[in-house]
Amino acid sequence: MKKGTIILLSIIGVLVIIGIKIFSNSTSSYNGAVAQQETVVASWANVEATYQRRADLIPNLVSTVKGYASHEKEVLLGVTEARSKVGQVSIDASKLNAQNIQKFQAAQSGLTQALSKLMVVMERYPDLKANQNFLQLQAQLEGTENRINVARQRFNGDVKNYNIFIRGFWKKIYLGWWAEEGEFEKKGSFEADKGAEKAPKVQF
Repeated sequence: MKKGTIILLSIIGVLVIIGIKIFSNSTSSYNGAVAQQETVVASWANVEATYQRRADLIPNLVSTVKGYASHEKEVLLGVTEARSKVGQVSIDASKLNAQNIQKFQAAQSGLTQALSKLMVVMERYPDLKANQNFLQLQAQLEGTENRINVARQRFNGDVKNYNIFIRGFWKKIYLGWWAEEGEFEKKGSFEADKGAEKAPKVQF
């Protein structure tokens, strides 16, 4: 075999190996990005579920309070309206950008503030605070706030891992070859409010 032929075959062999390596890395990067993205979607579902659990408790809470403080109409209406606004904010799991997350968080914060006002009012009604149904709602709301805090923290952690993964230099190159435009975009996360490191306390 001629020397030139050997050199040519060697070059072809090296190019084939490089091509296989690039293909392997590209596939690995794409599959990795998909896995990270699905983890974020699953975490978001948990966030929505915990917030929905809180929203589901509101009607019973309002109904119970009405039985003891029906004249507190403004506060009760505020809670009801805030819950309604929360129900109007729905985010597609494929569009978890910073703007949508902030919109969702703003609606939920509105409900949190309305509940806080209600809790202050309830201090005027010792009979209500001793009501068994009310005490059960208190425990459920406190537990739900803890779940919300945990779900948010996990979501933020998964978003951070995903964003780091897709923004790596070589990952961006490989994903640029394989992914469709906009398929892997940076995700938004919850902003930390004052005291967000602790689960809000629902005190009656």
